[in-house]
Amino acid sequence: MAIYESGEDYLETIFILGEKNGNVRSIDVASYMNYSKPSVSRAMSILREAGLIEFAENGAIRLTASGEQKASGVYERHRIITDFLVNVLGVERKTAEKDACRIEHDLSDETFEKMKSFGLS
Repeated sequence: MAIYESGEDYLETIFILGEKNGNVRSIDVASYMNYSKPSVSRAMSILREAGLIEFAENGAIRLTASGEQKASGVYERHRIITDFLVNVLGVERKTAEKDACRIEHDLSDETFEKMKSFGLS
């Protein structure tokens, strides 16, 4: 099952919230992303069906090994692109964060590796 940009955004959010808070619930994802609970619920179902997340008995969302790999890769792209835009191009951080969210999904591996070689993160 292919995971599209929105799915990657959800995985990245689960990864970030997990690193920050430990437990992640759907309500946390909805609040962080400013999405409705039903939208998040539907997305979580799709991610679970794809084998990228699972739910603990207490309702907490956990990334599977493949989900963690995908989420950490997206988050790494986000961080490196943001740092590149800020430190190399001089873009304001807030703007760079927004732009990185859009760029991270479509940037080629070759270009990403070149950005990574700047050693900014």
